[in-house]
Amino acid sequence: MRLARFVRGSHPPVPSLAFAALWAYGVTGLFAALDPEPPAWRPGAGTAVAAATLFVDLLLMRALDDIRDLDYDRRFNPRRPLAAGAVRTRDLVVLYAAGTVVLLLLNAAWPWRAGILLVQLGYAAGAIAVHRGWGRPSADDLFRSLLVGLPAPLLLHLYLYAGYLDASGRHPDWSAAVAIAVVVLAAGHAELAGKLTRAPSAGERTYVTTLGVSGTAAASLAVPVLSAALLVAWSQAPAGWTLAALLPLGSPIAAAWAFARGRTRWPPFAPALYMLLSFASYLALGLAR
Repeated sequence: MRLARFVRGSHPPVPSLAFAALWAYGVTGLFAALDPEPPAWRPGAGTAVAAATLFVDLLLMRALDDIRDLDYDRRFNPRRPLAAGAVRTRDLVVLYAAGTVVLLLLNAAWPWRAGILLVQLGYAAGAIAVHRGWGRPSADDLFRSLLVGLPAPLLLHLYLYAGYLDASGRHPDWSAAVAIAVVVLAAGHAELAGKLTRAPSAGERTYVTTLGVSGTAAASLAVPVLSAALLVAWSQAPAGWTLAALLPLGSPIAAAWAFARGRTRWPPFAPALYMLLSFASYLALGLAR
């Protein structure tokens, strides 16, 4: 089946589910860790639904990304299912429509959460439609594309915050903005470092084109440090748990050391490892409340 080949090639179920689960549990824990009032929160059925929701949502975002990047992938990632011809664009459109229905049904018991998801899915699809129809923004303009794409993950974080409020019985407050800033900065490391190379091929999309190798490497290290600093400054967890906020920095620091010693590219596994460690640290801090 074509869609099964797409899932295996672009969204492998086991690692993707692990990533989605750590994201859902970790970021929800982060909201608890930064909440100025001691929250009555522990992971429950709602968190499990959020993890399943992120798993499906990330599959749909992958489908949109592959549609947008089809021409680029044919040159630089020819083994991706869509670029290789193992699946068709219309198949991914059907997948997106069906997945949207599944997500809305999965969250039907929480109307606010379902509404946020609907806005997020509609925005993401609309952004790709504009790109396909008018080529705006150019996918080669990484910073503008990043800004246009940013509302989609922000809305997912708001979805998780709505779930946290439901589970804890709390009312919205400023700490959510700090928590989202912590996660966005952490994700910024994965975005920058994942495209860092000393010798980009002609037409390759990399921030090195704009920032240079040294500038991109410096930015790749600065954003996780700033993320950790915000987390340490605002965490309401016991002081002895501060180390949990700093441990994920070991991954980008080790990767930077390897890159400085002459690697052509940033170690490819390091950005994902950093994100997984960050999510795990958020959950630990949230549970420590």
